[in-house]
Amino acid sequence: MESMDINRIKKFRQFKNEIRGSDRFLIAGLDIGKSIHYAFLGTANGKTVKRGMRVQNSASGFEHLLTMVQFYMDRDGFKDIVFGLEPTSVYHKPLAEFLITHDHLVVYVTNEAIKKNRSLLDGRWDKNDTKDSANAADLIAQGKCQFYDLPDIQLRDLRALLAFRQRLRKQLHSCRIRIRNNLVAQYFPELDKCWNQAQEENLAIVRWCLSPQIINHLSFEDFFQMVTTRNRGLRQYNRLSKIWEIAPYSIGCQAGDAMQLEAQILVDNIKTIEAHIATVDETIKDICASFQEYEYLLSIPGFGPYISAVVLAAIGTAQRFENTHQVIKFAGFDLNANRSGKKSQSAVPVISKKGKAALRYALYQAALIASSSNAQFRGYYHHLLQGREREKGIRTKMRVKLAAKLLVIAWTLMKKKQPFDPSYLKAQ
Repeated sequence: MESMDINRIKKFRQFKNEIRGSDRFLIAGLDIGKSIHYAFLGTANGKTVKRGMRVQNSASGFEHLLTMVQFYMDRDGFKDIVFGLEPTSVYHKPLAEFLITHDHLVVYVTNEAIKKNRSLLDGRWDKNDTKDSANAADLIAQGKCQFYDLPDIQLRDLRALLAFRQRLRKQLHSCRIRIRNNLVAQYFPELDKCWNQAQEENLAIVRWCLSPQIINHLSFEDFFQMVTTRNRGLRQYNRLSKIWEIAPYSIGCQAGDAMQLEAQILVDNIKTIEAHIATVDETIKDICASFQEYEYLLSIPGFGPYISAVVLAAIGTAQRFENTHQVIKFAGFDLNANRSGKKSQSAVPVISKKGKAALRYALYQAALIASSSNAQFRGYYHHLLQGREREKGIRTKMRVKLAAKLLVIAWTLMKKKQPFDPSYLKAQ
């Protein structure tokens, strides 16, 4: 499967080199919809072949598209066809996969490029399906398109699970915020002062006795047994004893049955979501174990199982990047500076953040770990800081720089199929 991806990448690069002004290619710009897509057929030298072609989002619609495209290719003598689309939610994926499995070149144009190019077609900002399909074709004719990445099933499963894990984490955070900022703050505000000390016990208190009035009717032994699963020693005893003692003097409102029910459901949801996350994590590990590159990523200081999985899923086939600049730009670590009306020296560059946010976050966490726990990376980090220690925010900036360095190292190891060597830290 990797060889197939490499062949598609080579075909894409050849297309990028040849497309400008060429009459070899028939360009199919696609505007994606939920039930109907619109296609514009044209050439790189500005000739319109077919405008406003409706394509049903169905098997028969996809087949009809290929039939019509082949008709125009035979009629006008085109040597090849390229399909280009703007990614729209998930609606583009069935068509893109269908075209790729039929050995057609598929590229995509970014939402930002579509928006900026819209007014250039006819001087108007209006948006419609026919215009946007022509817009996509125009961008492709200029070579302003990207490789459409369609990895094998395992890598797609990995990406899907990582995205699902992120959604589960958001749900988990939402439940915790609801419990703390609404229920605890309203019915037992004194508990909030020690909320971060023992999460499991705090959740148990919320579930079983949200209202301090319930605690007032319990002996300390009964309260202790209700909110704990095991005895963890004197610190636990003293903490729960303090909560039990302040309960009669709480300023919290009295919680009715409805609020107690909400508390129980929210806490149970947290337990369920945590169990789901644990299951997802195990599945992610199993999928990653089938990739040789995963072991190379784990060898990098600061890279644990989760961070390695995120990097592996994001990069996919290492050969789709030709150089380190492309990798850096892909993650959004490339530097931009607003120099309008400023001298060059006063225009402070910042990272673009145009790439994958989840990848940047994971790499920043890896940089934090590596710069504090690994001797070589700690030395490299302090070398970056040397002479600039008093600059505002410099430590964060240098860790971002280290994160970009880690990305380049990771990509290099995946490409060369080698484990980490400290020499990479200086070589990259």
